[in-house]
Amino acid sequence: MRWITRSHVHVDRVACPWLITRFVDSDAEFLFAPKSAVMAVADREGAIPFDAPGAALNHEGDLCTFDVIIRNYGLTDRALLRLAQIVNAADTGRCDNDPLAAGLEAIAVGYSLRYPDDIQNLERQFEVYDALYAWCRLETTKEKLLN
Repeated sequence: MRWITRSHVHVDRVACPWLITRFVDSDAEFLFAPKSAVMAVADREGAIPFDAPGAALNHEGDLCTFDVIIRNYGLTDRALLRLAQIVNAADTGRCDNDPLAAGLEAIAVGYSLRYPDDIQNLERQFEVYDALYAWCRLETTKEKLLN
């Protein structure tokens, strides 16, 4: 399936493609468009829009798009939910809500500077999210054993 979001990816627009590829649609193809054109390109290309005005998969109240995708697709993996806390805090400017959020925000900025091409940026940052998810799996396993 094709998916589309705003160009110039940042935290949520990297985390969501990682989430989609790893947990929702392993054959996902991602398109990027200017904010004002996302919905029109989505219609023309038959793509699912996300993290863009007018998209069903977009911020809702305190939820970032990553959270909305998790909810809408019924994902319940504990490590994924831990990762969602980090992504939400980094993406919504509430880095004080999670001790790892400021680091994820800094990494997103650094990757955007190093890799301004959105596809290349995703390819590079997916490794970061794979590693962070592995850490979340370890942490949630420790918590489960202690409780």
